[in-house]
Order: sequence, then C-alpha cells, then structure tokens
Amino acid sequence: MQYTLRPEHVHKLAADLLIEHLELTDYKRTCTAGTLLTVIFAACARLTSVFAAALGLLKTPSPETVRKALLANAAKIDLLEARINNALRAARPSRLPKRAHLAIDLVLIPYHGQPHQHANELYRGQVKSGTTHFHAYATAYLIAQGQRLTLALSYVRHGEDLAGVIKRLLKLVRKAGVRPSLVLLDRGFFSVGVIRYFQAARTAFVMPVPIRGRKKDHAKGPGGTRVFSYWKKSGFSRHTLRREDGAVAGVGIVVHCRNRAGRRGKHGRERLVYAYWGWNPPPAAQVSELYRSRFGIETSYRQMNQCRARTCTRKPAVRLLLVGVALVLRNVWVWLHWEVLSQPRRGRRRVRLELLSVKALLLMLLEIAVKRFGFTDAILTQRPIPHWLETEQGNTQFGNY
Repeated sequence: MQYTLRPEHVHKLAADLLIEHLELTDYKRTCTAGTLLTVIFAACARLTSVFAAALGLLKTPSPETVRKALLANAAKIDLLEARINNALRAARPSRLPKRAHLAIDLVLIPYHGQPHQHANELYRGQVKSGTTHFHAYATAYLIAQGQRLTLALSYVRHGEDLAGVIKRLLKLVRKAGVRPSLVLLDRGFFSVGVIRYFQAARTAFVMPVPIRGRKKDHAKGPGGTRVFSYWKKSGFSRHTLRREDGAVAGVGIVVHCRNRAGRRGKHGRERLVYAYWGWNPPPAAQVSELYRSRFGIETSYRQMNQCRARTCTRKPAVRLLLVGVALVLRNVWVWLHWEVLSQPRRGRRRVRLELLSVKALLLMLLEIAVKRFGFTDAILTQRPIPHWLETEQGNTQFGNY
C-alpha cells in the first residue's frame, strides 16, 4: 500500500508540536498562536524576517501586530531554552538507540550590532562575515544511521566555561534517554577544564589536537603538541596539558600519517592528531574515519541556516526562539524520513532522503501560508505604469520609456 504526505500534514505536525512545547499564546483575537507560527514558517521558507513575511501575505494581521506577537512569546532565555529542548526531544523518532555516539559543537551566528542589555550576550571569536561578535549556541547531535538529529541546545555567553556548557548538554541528552558511548568534539574544546570534566564524568571522548609549541628548528627542539606533527608513521602516545594555575590533565594521543594525494589541492604527507580518553581506540586510520562522522553536525548547522528566519532585533531571546524553531523543523524533517518516508525491509529500514529535502519541506509550509492568507501580488504606486507594460506586445526597451 502507498500513502500520500501532503503539506497539510507537515504543517499540522510542526505547528502542533511547537505550540504545545514552546507554550505559544494568542496575542490578539486576530493574531493567534497558529497564525503567528504560519507567518514564522513563511519567513523560514523565504529566509526573511517575520515582519517582511507578514507584509508579503495578503490577509494576515498587520506586520507590526505579528512583530509584537513574536516579542510577546519570546520568554526569558532560561525558560525559552528549556521549552526549546522539550520540543527537540518531542520531535525525535520513537526508537532512539540508548547508547550512541554524540557530537558537540558551537555554532556562531555573526552579529554586527550592539548588545541588548549585557556585554556577555555576544560571543567573541575569529573574524567571520566581517565581525568578531556572534550569538553563540551549543548543540548536542546524535550520530545514528537514519536518526541524525539535534538532541539539545544551549545558549552560550561570552567568557562562559565550556565545561559547564558541556555539562548542561549532556544532562539534557540523558533526559532524552540517550547515554553517549563516545563524544566527538571540535579542537576548540581542547583544554584542561573540558578534559577534566569528561574524566570526572567517566565519559569517553575524541577530539583533534591543536598544534602548538616549539618548532623543529628551535635550539631546544620541538615542544608541546607540535612534536606529533613531525611523526613519520602512525601511532599512539600520551600527552599532559598544564594550565597556568597548575591544573593538569592527561590524554591519549593518536597520530594518523597519510599522503594528501591532492586533497584540497595539496600533496605530500599530513599528520592528523587526535586526543582521546576512556576509550580503547582502533588503528589510527579507523580513528580518523570515525571522527569524520562528526561533520554531520556541521550539516545540521547548514540546514538550520536554510530554515532560520532572519531578524535585526538586538534581543537574544527572539534570536534564540528563531534558532530553536529552525532546529525543531530540521528534527521534524528527520522524524518524517524515519517514521513516514522510510522503506520497510528485512533488517534495518531504508531512509530515502531524495523523497523530501529540507527546502521542499519549507515550500510545503509556505504553500499552507499562501493558501490561508493569500499572496500579495499587487503593489499600490504613486506613479502610472508605463503604457508598454499594459500590452502583451509592447516595446519593453527601458531606453524607449
């Protein structure tokens, strides 16, 4: 038997889930929570602001009313974060593996304005898109075949201890019923505090090692982690990190030496250096291949940006709300593929990603918005329309106008 997935089904699934778990309320009789979400979905599909999306729909409340409704539903950050995580857990497939690999990373959204209330609202990092100021969010991403989804989201302030951020995320992951068997991290987490937290929590991890220390031509020879960048063969070792306050942390080291073979236009030998703890690693080449599965979290950020409504507000709660809606929509996309669009077969079901892309899901949501409110296809002007635009065979040369 075959069934049909329609835009109405997708819209009802996403809207009901967000209204329930984000606890959205009606702003006015003409601007209910359902109306607000429909306009937000249109903004997500068009990659524009909620104000502009309402302006492009014919029978919605005024754009200013929709904007005020969005502000009214943006709760305090801690409360809003808890609600978004409830929605992320609700939008997961019914049967998640209890033990699985997990990826944790920061996503930085460039910001060119001033902070709303406190300077620590803006995370500072390397230059990207012409700025060093960002709104930062940490996510925990489940790595399981056919069920790669975001399990937890946390807002990150400047100067916040990354070990505390990881602690919050792992607590939320366990609340979702998943115990990480291995955590894959970015090199930005390579620090004494993060490593000591994982060791205290008895949680295994793998992360790339930043190359630091003396170079080979130094009088004392190479030092720090730069020593591993001169290895000729793959292998294993140990390394101890030291902090200025005297705290230390020891990790295992895996070095994978391989030929670049033209990768990224480069040739010669390269060394991939990883730190690990609480885990019995396979051969170095397999460790490198395993770590590649972490890059799925980068894909989730790209897809999140494909369905994140834009805004120019300085309020971090509104920005967090729009990021949360985008991640929930991506989880809905994963849920549909696993529970509805997957192909039954002996053994493990087959996920067919070609049946529904993230962009196609957004177009379904936009179609519902246009059906409900109509599309603004005419604009009132103060000047007359050129006569040659009124006829089908008119002269369309602008120079003749």
